[in-house]
Amino acid sequence: MSGKSELFSPLQSTSGAREPGRLRGGWFKHRRSLLEIVLVFGLILVAVWTPQGRLNSLVSIVAAACVVGLSIAGEWTPSQLGLTRPLAGAGHILLVGVLLSVTIMLIGIPLRFAGAGYGLPWSRSWQYAIWSLSQEFILQSIFFVRFESMLGSRRAVIAAAALFAVAHLPSPVLTLVALAGGIVFAELFRRWRNLFPLGIIHAALGLTIAASLPDRWLHHMRVGIGYLKIHP
Repeated sequence: MSGKSELFSPLQSTSGAREPGRLRGGWFKHRRSLLEIVLVFGLILVAVWTPQGRLNSLVSIVAAACVVGLSIAGEWTPSQLGLTRPLAGAGHILLVGVLLSVTIMLIGIPLRFAGAGYGLPWSRSWQYAIWSLSQEFILQSIFFVRFESMLGSRRAVIAAAALFAVAHLPSPVLTLVALAGGIVFAELFRRWRNLFPLGIIHAALGLTIAASLPDRWLHHMRVGIGYLKIHP
């Protein structure tokens, strides 16, 4: 009995010493990830709900700086952030974008009775394309990867999409579309870890939605306080 006790005790103590350390390390990483998500998302909400002016510009700059800083200081590699494989799954992702754009156009046809859409001129469309890629970077390379480390990849898809939808309040149409689109975007990112075609289809879908659905429902694709101020 004493021999077994001497053999077993060191194993127990070693295992017991390591496990709390791993748990503490995992808890700290999860807490840090959650705080970073709250910080960036909180700044985004403040920017969305603050009238245009100095405060809005300041908050937007701080939010952008946080996104850049967290991307550099984070534990994720450029590949994990979706920045190093521009062709990975690109054909599949772009095909999904085409199918969804066609679907939106078809849905918009019987809705013309409610009014015309809002077609952005080309001079502003390229700006929206850049903004779409920026949104995808925040959604995937900031929110999704951190949710994934805490919840697992499949639950992270839903969590990231939920934040994306909340950011589109109070527009009922854009909130629902953002929830569905966020799930699609995050799932495509989960599979192929490629940000660039996601930015392309995000821009294409946004422009298609603006042109196809009644602008009286979308208020020039504005969200937050901008949605409340614009009355087409």
